Amino acid sequence: MPRRTVLAAPFLKRLTLLAERVEAAAFPFDTLRFLKNGRFELGFETPITFFVGENGSGKSTLLEAIARLCGFSAEGGSSDHRTGGRGYDEGVARLADALRPSWLPRVTQGFFFRSESFFNVAGYLDEVADRDRLGGRAMHAQSHGEAFLALFSHRLTGDRRALYLMDEPETALSPSRQLAFLAVMRDWERSGNVQAIIATHSPILLCYPGARLVSFDGDGLAETTAEQTEHVRVTRAFLANPARCLKELFDDDG
Repeated sequence: MPRRTVLAAPFLKRLTLLAERVEAAAFPFDTLRFLKNGRFELGFETPITFFVGENGSGKSTLLEAIARLCGFSAEGGSSDHRTGGRGYDEGVARLADALRPSWLPRVTQGFFFRSESFFNVAGYLDEVADRDRLGGRAMHAQSHGEAFLALFSHRLTGDRRALYLMDEPETALSPSRQLAFLAVMRDWERSGNVQAIIATHSPILLCYPGARLVSFDGDGLAETTAEQTEHVRVTRAFLANPARCLKELFDDDG
């Protein structure tokens, strides 16, 4: 088992909202429920943290704000990745400017994974990376799922301190590859060098042992468990009796 570093993950310890920088009438402060009272604080206590909640609850907005604080490209990638593409939208920039991060120690290495812009990032990696670190093949020579897993397995490693931010990494991963990604996360955790913050809808990923799950579905952020999430409960109920679930669903069609 790899030896843990003296100052092991998590490195980003806390995010605090600075009340004097809140623009109450502007997005996201006027829309997202966990920000509406103008008070917000989130601590990170484990190497792996999941953001969970319905679409529109603010998971991605907060994750993007953290990425901006870290200096990562809005299109995804590391702080060195600059394609000249779009920047962060005004709402994300507004939130990032109102957040104060607390680090121990400050980590500058890392990666922001965005599935919708991965094609551009893959092209960048093909240009600058040693292919041996990406499974021996160019990213664009692999399927979407293969390229995703090659990135997670070969480039995003626990060799040095890093913060990995991921927005729905399960998008192109089959169930078996999601299980393989769980093993990657275990390697990260055992290294002591990696903190990962992941927004996901995947019931498989949410079952990673020892991770902290933060729910965005209430009026404020709340700690939850995989078993309590709608993602797991709905999936479990459906797989237990697909015919009954489909009958109930289709009978409502009238």
